[in-house]
Amino acid sequence: MDRRKAFKIAAGAVAAGGAGLFTLTTAFKPDIKFENNPQKLDYRQDENDWKYSGLDPLVTAGLAYKYYSEGSCMFATVKSVISQLSEIIGEPYTSFPAHLFKYGHGGVGGYGSVCGTLNGAAALIGLLISDKNIQDKMIADIFGWYEKEPLPSFSPDSPAYDYVPVKSISNSVLCHASNTNWCKTAGLKVDSKERKERCRRMTADVTMKLAISLNEIFTNTYLTNIQPDETVNTCVTCHGNEGKVNNTAVKMSCNSCHTESVAHRVFADIHYKMME
Repeated sequence: MDRRKAFKIAAGAVAAGGAGLFTLTTAFKPDIKFENNPQKLDYRQDENDWKYSGLDPLVTAGLAYKYYSEGSCMFATVKSVISQLSEIIGEPYTSFPAHLFKYGHGGVGGYGSVCGTLNGAAALIGLLISDKNIQDKMIADIFGWYEKEPLPSFSPDSPAYDYVPVKSISNSVLCHASNTNWCKTAGLKVDSKERKERCRRMTADVTMKLAISLNEIFTNTYLTNIQPDETVNTCVTCHGNEGKVNNTAVKMSCNSCHTESVAHRVFADIHYKMME
């Protein structure tokens, strides 16, 4: 379609009002595909890989909940797995410095970036799985699950704080966004004891998911489950590496930070079609 024809359609659509705007935003819209095709991952350990032994997901979650008070979310996730493997296998887990993962609290040193329990889960996947391609897929699965799953779900036998947190959908892997969304849902402050209990239980939830994933990959029963995100698919159609704009690489949910302006919704598609 040439520029002159494009501008005629645009002008006519705007002049026609609401119905015209709908015509405008659909006439130039790129094709968007939403797919989630589960893939079986076949992982064979290298002789230099650290050994793994299957863990009880519920027990592992309980340990993560317990260890939270010693170093917060990332530390608790890592220690819950490492401590068990130390008892079962011994070295190199026995001398593994789990304390170094205390830095991940509050989105890395309290900075509010990536959620600490997710950071810990990704670190353990990286430690135990040497294949980068499989690492990436497992991390994407657990991060995507975290974004869309109503959490927390874990219920401890002996709660550290007598409060059952309401569930919310974080729509983000970022600590500050996840916490803010929950605080809005619960009507509570971020420095409240209730919010801290929420994060403690979220740590247990993610750690349980991690244990299940590790058990599956090491028994060759792991199926990928990338969570389809309509927003991400829409955005990367233009902004991803196969689009004309080609200025971002992303899997995480976009709309926790970005919102479309009216101008973007109306004119982005026609502008995209006119780009070289």
